[in-house]
Formats: sequence, C-alpha cells, structure tokens
Amino acid sequence: MSTSSPARGYHHGDLRDALLAAAERLMTERAGWTFTLREVARAAGVSHNAPYNHFADRRALLAAVAARGFGALTGALRGALREVEASDVGAGIRATGCAYVAFAVAHPARYRLMFSGELVACEDAAFRAAGEEAFAVLRDLIARGVAAGRIRADRDGAHALAAWSLVHGLAMLLLDGKVPGKAGGAVEGSMIDAVAATLIEGLAVP
Repeated sequence: MSTSSPARGYHHGDLRDALLAAAERLMTERAGWTFTLREVARAAGVSHNAPYNHFADRRALLAAVAARGFGALTGALRGALREVEASDVGAGIRATGCAYVAFAVAHPARYRLMFSGELVACEDAAFRAAGEEAFAVLRDLIARGVAAGRIRADRDGAHALAAWSLVHGLAMLLLDGKVPGKAGGAVEGSMIDAVAATLIEGLAVP
C-alpha cells in the first residue's frame, strides 16, 4: 500500500487518533521518540503532509501523546482507588502508588515522554490539563486524609507534591535499573509498602 493512501480501516475523521496511535507504536518499538512527523505519517499509512492537519509540528504531536498518557495514568489511579475503602487513606496511598509505578513500568517510553525535558516548558492546554488531572487524584486523596484528621494540615499542597515525588522517584529508579536486584523494572508490593509507610508516617497527625 502506498504511504500516500489511507491505511485499511482508516477514516478521515480518525486521522488524529491514527497518528497518535502510530506515534505510540513507534515509541514502544524504539524505546523513545526520535522519529519525525514524516515517519509517523508513514507508520499511519497516510501522506507525509497529513499530520499538519492536526499538529503544527512534532512537538505538538508529542504533547498530544503525553496528554493521552496522563489520561491513561489518571484512569489507572482512579481505578486503584475504587478497589479500597474511601475512608482508608493509607490504603488509598498504597493503591495509587502501586498503580502509578505499574503504569510507568508497563509503558516506559510513554512515561518518560510525559515528564521529559522536551515538554517541560510546553504550553499546550490539553497536555497541561491532563497532567493536572492526574495530580488532582493524589491531591484530593491527601485532602480527604486531612479532612478526616489522619493527615496534618496541608497549607500549600506540599504533601501531595511529596507523595508524587516519592512514587515518581521509585518509578524512575526502576526504569533506569537502579534498584538493586530489580533489573528490568520488576515491581514488588513490598517496595510500595515501604514508600507508602514512609510517606504516611511523615504526614500523619502526631
């Protein structure tokens, strides 16, 4: 099939999703995002000019891929919370921590892109909103703990930032193979338990 022709099953209204899916496949195959818009178009089976119908440039495409990643992460975090009692903040922290790290390990290239320096100054509204929505899951969980008297008052959001930093740090250490005996990103509940216990102890009301 010519790369100037739409891929089988592709419809014009699905162009944006087709391009994003192609970019995600390339990311997985290459363990990174060192590809061009032309390569994404070829992988999607469309003309090399097709991406410009939806994305001004390569960075705009990457921001959209990262936004979808944050959306998937938000879904994973909310799904984890549905499995525990709403009143058990400690269990909620552990569950979301497990879901967060599991997402990072399952989608390493996507996860790295979401927090990459290439997008650190990105002003794309959808990208920023998606990241804030993921953070809000943790922020709201901490707020419930404060309201229930389980967690100390959080005046400036520092508690949620501390929690995010801990799980993000663990995820990156795993992806980089820096956790002794855990090459390849292996995850054990005991690691999350230790991180969650440290966090809860630090935030708990004396």
